[in-house]
Amino acid sequence: MSEIINNSRKRIDELKSLLKQLNEGKELSEVREELTGLFGSIPYGDVVQAEQELIEEGMPVAEIQKYCDAHSEALKDKIDLTFQKHVPEGHPVSIMRKENLAISDEVAKLTEILINLKIKNESPYYYRMSFEIRSILNNLMDIEKHYSKKENLFFPYLEKYEITGPTSVMWGKDDEVREFLKSSLGVFSQEAEITKELLMEYSGFLFKPTYDAILEMIEKEEKILFPMCLDKFTDLDWKEIAGQIDELGYCLISPDVKWLSDDDKEVKKEEYESGKVKFSTGSFTPEELEAMINSFPLDITFVDKDDTVKYFSHGSTRIFDRSKAILGRKVQFCHPPSSVHIVEKILNDFKSGKQNEAKFWINFKGMFVHIAYYAVRNPEGEYLGTVEVTQNIDEFKAAEGERRLLSYE
Repeated sequence: MSEIINNSRKRIDELKSLLKQLNEGKELSEVREELTGLFGSIPYGDVVQAEQELIEEGMPVAEIQKYCDAHSEALKDKIDLTFQKHVPEGHPVSIMRKENLAISDEVAKLTEILINLKIKNESPYYYRMSFEIRSILNNLMDIEKHYSKKENLFFPYLEKYEITGPTSVMWGKDDEVREFLKSSLGVFSQEAEITKELLMEYSGFLFKPTYDAILEMIEKEEKILFPMCLDKFTDLDWKEIAGQIDELGYCLISPDVKWLSDDDKEVKKEEYESGKVKFSTGSFTPEELEAMINSFPLDITFVDKDDTVKYFSHGSTRIFDRSKAILGRKVQFCHPPSSVHIVEKILNDFKSGKQNEAKFWINFKGMFVHIAYYAVRNPEGEYLGTVEVTQNIDEFKAAEGERRLLSYE
């Protein structure tokens, strides 16, 4: 046992020394060569420990963050993942990994488009590619929900186990990705026309660094963060995380399976259903409440005071498709760029108290559809959010006279 501990200690010290040299300007190729000669492969825990100790010894988090990508490149394919733990479907780590696959798919699409941009010069290709790039970047803004789960659920539990350095560095890199995405999408909100030449320029100095940063973060999560969490967290920790994960929403996916801890599996169904949702004029079990709402021939979506989608009904008569991937997403990113300004106008008027409702009606897929937005306020008049109610009103338009006798359709 002492030999294993001594070997680990030696690896950590050597790794710290090499990372310091990398920060001081040593060539990346030289560091990779030395890593290969010294270790072959490195347990992820030694990488975490080395980074934690460097910070505790006085190296600023900003300094490690600055060279984080170089560190990752040096350690690429060197981290030993032989003993990765399996996680069941629906487990928080399984969800995060599926989100990473979905994010990677979007990045792959963007990469292909940027390659084709250099090859195809005809105008039709250029206009189509410009639209596709904007669409992919809009999808990638959903990464906020992925990072939010990591930062607000995973990191606090790691800090409970006194792992703080790597999480601080990773959070800083998350913020870099956020800024890259915001700047990339902002390109398409400029008033000036984006020519092919401009798009080519953005491709090199903005779009590529954006997807490079996203892929680097996926690498860090898969090879360091998730194995570390699986090693450290207890079943109770995961139960608590799983209980909060729905509230923060899902990135580009809609999980079909809900993971249950061992304790949850032992809870009897009738005990679960005994809990009541109480209102000022009555109460429901959660099952009754959800079934009642889903029985309405309406699409209902609720957006909270921070413009975050928190709920949608899923009855049999939905007009506009919804998936759990929109939960936790800013409502602005759930609409085409051409209509975002209308959404913003409604929300701002509701928040200011200037208006309380906005209504539209359109022809959609052979239906005459009524769409209404209502400001949701508490008894004191404070704005709590907005509810969208969508309904096919063909039968109301066709109604004439009166119907006083029972008649089933």
